[in-house]
Amino acid sequence: MAEVKSDIEIARAAKKKQIQEIGAKIGIPTEHLLPYGHDKAKISAEFIKSVKGNKDGKLILVTAINPTPAGEGKTTTTVGLGDGLNRIGKKAIVCIREASLGPNFGVKGGAAGGGYAQVVPMEDMNLHFTGDFHAITTAHNLLSALIDNHIYWGNELGIDTRRVVWRRVMDMNDRALREIICSLGGVANGFPREAGFDITVASEVMAILCLSTDLKDLEKRLGDIIVAYRRDKSPVYARDLKADGAMAVLLKDAMQPNLVQTLENNPAFVHGGPFANIAHGCNSVVATTTALKLADYVVTEAGFGADLGAEKFFDIKCRKAGLKPAAAVIVATVRAMKMNGGVKKEDLGKENVEAVKKGCANLGRHIENIRQFGVPAVVAINHFYSDTDAEIQAMKDYVASMGEEAILCKHWAKGSAGIEDLANKVVALAESGASQFAPLYPDAMPLFEKINTIVQRIYRGSEAIADKSVRDQLKAWEEAGYGHLPVCMAKTQYSFSTDPNLRGAPTGHTVPVREVRLSAGAGFVVIICGEVMTMPGLPKAPSSEKIFLNEAGQIEGLF
Repeated sequence: MAEVKSDIEIARAAKKKQIQEIGAKIGIPTEHLLPYGHDKAKISAEFIKSVKGNKDGKLILVTAINPTPAGEGKTTTTVGLGDGLNRIGKKAIVCIREASLGPNFGVKGGAAGGGYAQVVPMEDMNLHFTGDFHAITTAHNLLSALIDNHIYWGNELGIDTRRVVWRRVMDMNDRALREIICSLGGVANGFPREAGFDITVASEVMAILCLSTDLKDLEKRLGDIIVAYRRDKSPVYARDLKADGAMAVLLKDAMQPNLVQTLENNPAFVHGGPFANIAHGCNSVVATTTALKLADYVVTEAGFGADLGAEKFFDIKCRKAGLKPAAAVIVATVRAMKMNGGVKKEDLGKENVEAVKKGCANLGRHIENIRQFGVPAVVAINHFYSDTDAEIQAMKDYVASMGEEAILCKHWAKGSAGIEDLANKVVALAESGASQFAPLYPDAMPLFEKINTIVQRIYRGSEAIADKSVRDQLKAWEEAGYGHLPVCMAKTQYSFSTDPNLRGAPTGHTVPVREVRLSAGAGFVVIICGEVMTMPGLPKAPSSEKIFLNEAGQIEGLF
């Protein structure tokens, strides 16, 4: 076997084209590209407005099984499929999320794909990129500062300092900041109170940016954020603090989608980045809807497994933006099937057909779940060198027994040439008109029933359980006019249950709801389940220990 290059080595060797050339391929004139260097640019709001009357292309969702340490390659498959569709003569654009710095220096790594199915510039995308996340962090924390400043100068709005619900954010995994006491140090620093930090990708400002249709909509949603409650429990909004205008100013450029390219010089929109385990897990509505006006096919992904990312893509993003996906791709690997079948990570290189068969239950559950939304699906087997013919066949046979097709994809090693079969299948599914997409639950359903619907139909649990205080809070929000909102489940990504170690396809488990948070600006209610944290921590040996600049000043260790 030839020496395998690392993702960063492959990305560094890429023959990139000027970003104006990439824009020209999809009809974006140079004057509507705001370049950040030679290989990335923002797309102007004027251009986005000018194409609103164009016919829409077909929207393809790439989702996956529950993630395992074996690796699934969802973003890699998204990028590969975009290249594959262009290879077979279709005009396709990839739409993915931006990477968060927290996982980059933690354990998960970057979000630009891998092997010969990557978006470049990989280093920029996985670090500061065009500054969108910094703008979101700053806008969020401006609001935090304005709340405490208002209280300091007399608290004219009557904010109950025990009921400030707006936390601070930073784009880094830092468990020490989950719960803090702020304003210590005497009279000059204000009134001490409990507070805390979330990671930027869990910020409601991130969700708002990703769901807003334009700057006017953005400013209205920012104003709708509930930051605190008074003693009579009436809400205090960001607009009451006159924060919405300044926050919108900070987010003006961040609202514009970023254009970059794949290794094969095909266009990719990379914009927004809410996590799917603690937020809604999809790239921006502006990026997706604009891409649909410019291409025959738009390939987008939703974070983590289909139980989280795809459910939120369908129930939140598609519901809010009026999107109708034409087909879905479920990514799985032989290695992950073996892990779900009980094989340890160090033994994944050995053939074990029985473990593959046993682990396929997890894949089967995701296939059934996608069907519930009325969207036709195909399984992409992301190929690894250690996969054997017998193991691959076992997966194909299992998927066939479910009435679907599994296609072996070698895009990681071969780029678009290794994923043509999947591209052709996706075109056939999309053109068949078989999609009868509908969200899982109606707007009018009570909030706790929405939670239970997801628990029972997607997670296959028996029920959601919650303290009276949580149920009372949900009822209070319904009475305040928020009962029509969808729910955004914050739950471990590793299992259908709230136990990250329970792999496969468990049934009958209960899903404990620990806390609920109203994101009135974004337009959903966050349901925090089990032990999931909205501020992750770093592992014992974080990835940052292996990231450095080499003698040539190039970055090493990013993946």
